[in-house]
Amino acid sequence: MTIIITEGKQNPMVVSFGEMLIDFVPAVSGVSLAECNGFIKAPGGAPANVACAITKYGGSAAFIGKFGDDEFGHMLVDILKANGVNSDGVCYDQDARTALAFVTLKKNGEREFMFYRNPSADMLLKESELNMDLIKQSKVFHYGSISLISEPCRSAHLAAMKAAREAGVLLSYDPNVRLPLWPSPQAAREGIKSIWKEADFIKVSDDEVAFLTEGDPQDENNVLSLWFDGLKLLIVTDGEKGCRYFTKNFKGNVKGFSVDTVDTTGAGDAFVGALLFSIAKDSSIFEEEDNLKAALTFANACGALCTVQKGAIPALPNISAVLELISKSETT
Repeated sequence: MTIIITEGKQNPMVVSFGEMLIDFVPAVSGVSLAECNGFIKAPGGAPANVACAITKYGGSAAFIGKFGDDEFGHMLVDILKANGVNSDGVCYDQDARTALAFVTLKKNGEREFMFYRNPSADMLLKESELNMDLIKQSKVFHYGSISLISEPCRSAHLAAMKAAREAGVLLSYDPNVRLPLWPSPQAAREGIKSIWKEADFIKVSDDEVAFLTEGDPQDENNVLSLWFDGLKLLIVTDGEKGCRYFTKNFKGNVKGFSVDTVDTTGAGDAFVGALLFSIAKDSSIFEEEDNLKAALTFANACGALCTVQKGAIPALPNISAVLELISKSETT
């Protein structure tokens, strides 16, 4: 497989919209939040992770979102800039704080979240604060579902999608289900599906398929219940097993990579960033199955390598490590 590396400024831009926050991760793993004696702070938030992944692979990305005008907010924006992400779409709130999340991996391997957003600055982004020029100049506009939970951010999100659509920008959706943030599971299901049919391509995990369809994620009929006319690509990630892909004309799966996993945080975002990096450069991916499989192999390798160290943004692999993993697997 050949990946063409070009300088970020020459690549079409992906604009990522939504939340960036501080994750507080226990200094010791395998304990509950209540049992933990100390935490390490790390940048988090799926849309921001995706933007940083794209620039790490040599692509061009911008982030649109709102932060508290506080130490944490400025720290996060500095992290975006340090990772080469365009921050022209960033704004600050004088009254609300930057969002915080406490995240732990319990002994049974399940992640436990506790969020502090009451409301946080990201929830208060208004339509009037959107950098519409940035959106209209992009090749891909990427978003999740957390920005749909409350106003005024929901209206800003819908306005940004509309502007992108009218400008001929491709719409990318990764719902990134976080049930503790929604009033109820049913509200989450309805909120996530409320913009479902606007996207050009959607990535969901097997767990999210189970949640959205209330059925078996391995049953293809269940997966295809998420398909709609006009969708160009539906991807289902199956963890270390790889991913499945569905387009109008073909479907299949691409196997994953076996690595020594330490922390799965950010693996899905590394995968999405890699896929968007490939799509921004070559939109024939939707029609050419070999090109799509090459892009998904690359994305699977990025997702796998992101799990070999702790954190999301700090664990994003560089492109040479990704290509090495791919070539090793091709020769074994």
